[in-house]
Amino acid sequence: MKRAIQRLALGTCLSLIVGCAAVGKPDTFTFIPDFPPDFTYELKAVYLPAKGQTCTLAGGRNAQLGFNKIGMKYETTSEIELYRTVENCPVALNLLEVKIVGVIGRDSKRSYTTYEFISIAVRHELLEKYKGDFNSEGEGSFSGQCQWLFRTVGPKRYITKILDCKKTDTQGNVIRGRPFTAYTLDQLPGKTVRLKITLAEVERPAIGDTWIKVPGGWKRCMGDNFEDQYAFCYGNHKDFSTFKMLDERICTIYPGCTENKEETHEH
Repeated sequence: MKRAIQRLALGTCLSLIVGCAAVGKPDTFTFIPDFPPDFTYELKAVYLPAKGQTCTLAGGRNAQLGFNKIGMKYETTSEIELYRTVENCPVALNLLEVKIVGVIGRDSKRSYTTYEFISIAVRHELLEKYKGDFNSEGEGSFSGQCQWLFRTVGPKRYITKILDCKKTDTQGNVIRGRPFTAYTLDQLPGKTVRLKITLAEVERPAIGDTWIKVPGGWKRCMGDNFEDQYAFCYGNHKDFSTFKMLDERICTIYPGCTENKEETHEH
């Protein structure tokens, strides 16, 4: 009887390509984000046929599993499966794509969202220098800093923002590339991976040579006229345009707008 149970466990172990040492060990890990206010996230877990498998998915594609998508109940943390069976094919996690979503003007009628993507790669094998590590409590972490990039759109030049996120090192210094980390499949069972995102205090223009730095913020170059959507400065640092905030205020300096006019700019 004991041998029969051992054979059953071994067969299950091999069919899932998790290794005999993984019998009884969790086949998931927990993702925990730490974001600034008004930020949420969505996840997409991407799976490929597990190592040693000869099966394929329809059309040679991968398998995907979504978290916090539209219509789903929002979860502040996510439990990610490392192994699944899709179309009778044992698959293993290959990539976790994190969509960081920022909300602009939450209390405004013109509120909108903007987003940036980061990723966690998961492989059967990695060189040691590319592996993320875990502390004694089974927690791993990586971090980044996001910054708002502002520009104007439309003939009334409404302010709009783009989210730009960069990786940070262990000292919090911004470095090249988007936030990213990588683990092997055998590192992750039962572990926790934390993502810490901070928000830069200072915003900057999304497009160069369209704003001029002045005390209190930035002035928008006029360009040819209000219909000139690019409106590059081209050395003209005297002719500026107004722009509109989400609350319909018409301003001349961003973000240090102190005007509170109701009328629109005639052009």
